[in-house]
Amino acid sequence: MRKWFSFPIREGDASRQAHCDFPEGTYERECGKEGFFGPASHMYHRHPPTGWSEWEGPLRPHAFDTNRVETQGTSPMDAPALLSNANVQVRLWRTDTTMSYLVRNSDGDDCLFVHQGEGSLYCDYGHLRYSKGDYLIIPRATSWRLVPDEATTLLMIEATHGSYMSAERGIVGEHAVFDPAVLEHARIDDSFKAQQSDSESWQVMIKSRQQLNRVTYPYNPLDAVGWKGNLTVFRLNWRDIRPLMSHRYHLPPSAHTTFVAQGFVICTFVPRPIESDPGALKVPFYHNNDDYDEVLFYHQGDFFSRDNIDAGMVTLHPCGFPHGPHPKAFAAGKKHQKKETDEVAVMIDTRMPLDMGDAAKATELIDYVYSWRTPSDAE
Repeated sequence: MRKWFSFPIREGDASRQAHCDFPEGTYERECGKEGFFGPASHMYHRHPPTGWSEWEGPLRPHAFDTNRVETQGTSPMDAPALLSNANVQVRLWRTDTTMSYLVRNSDGDDCLFVHQGEGSLYCDYGHLRYSKGDYLIIPRATSWRLVPDEATTLLMIEATHGSYMSAERGIVGEHAVFDPAVLEHARIDDSFKAQQSDSESWQVMIKSRQQLNRVTYPYNPLDAVGWKGNLTVFRLNWRDIRPLMSHRYHLPPSAHTTFVAQGFVICTFVPRPIESDPGALKVPFYHNNDDYDEVLFYHQGDFFSRDNIDAGMVTLHPCGFPHGPHPKAFAAGKKHQKKETDEVAVMIDTRMPLDMGDAAKATELIDYVYSWRTPSDAE
């Protein structure tokens, strides 16, 4: 058995409570292990922890614009990779055409976040409507296809050799954040039965060990007449997520965890009231990426902790340096003029370092590393 050393210590001028009532003129920085679940210390600095003036070397904050990603390949299974490691693969795929074939990912569960579009998903388990803002969870080795009603953009997050599970809710109970009753599963309905055919040739594109296989059937393999059990394709929309909140304390990102997989988590930031206590921090706190790489996909709204970030952009903050709100956002938080957020964003925190794919490198905003500069710094 093992456990972390635990011996709370206080040195110099420090706040009695994390993220609240800082010593005058200081900036708080959280240093923690295992994301926000391990031991942590809070330091109070005279200057912002992101106040670097120059940066040399590959370890730096990254941002790229997926709106400029050129979709390649013939199916979602060979869509361009943005980020990846041994546990996760993040890709982007766009389509406005009915899939006349099926795909099957044998490398892991898929989480499809619908950034744009609406339509129908057909799979082994039946038929499921999708629309903008949906998460679609597809178990490993499930055959599926899309019939878009309008142009569709998917952020595809593969749990490589893993599965998606629910986060523990602890003392707040199983109905907190989102009630399981809001989950919608694929159904064997009239629409599903109508697409079945015994007279057509169908191809299934199977991804296995990051290679594609093409298997042909003389009929549509989506031919189930019934099923029972507790494994299926299901849908969750961000509008059904009701975030945990505290008016006196800025909660860590882990409070917004939506799905848990081996080696990473997916969190969802949705509109919420901003903390109202006078001494409470009202923007994300400066913190070290000591054990995790952090990815944010910006879906819609006004991203209150970042400047010059638009819908469809992605930021990557690798493990190894502190990060936090941009200067204007930090100053606005002190004034507390804004009473609620209206942003929607998907966060992926990975335990192992992420590699950037060619699609990300080709659309990177090189000067993002200097976006924490104040106007006087840039002069």
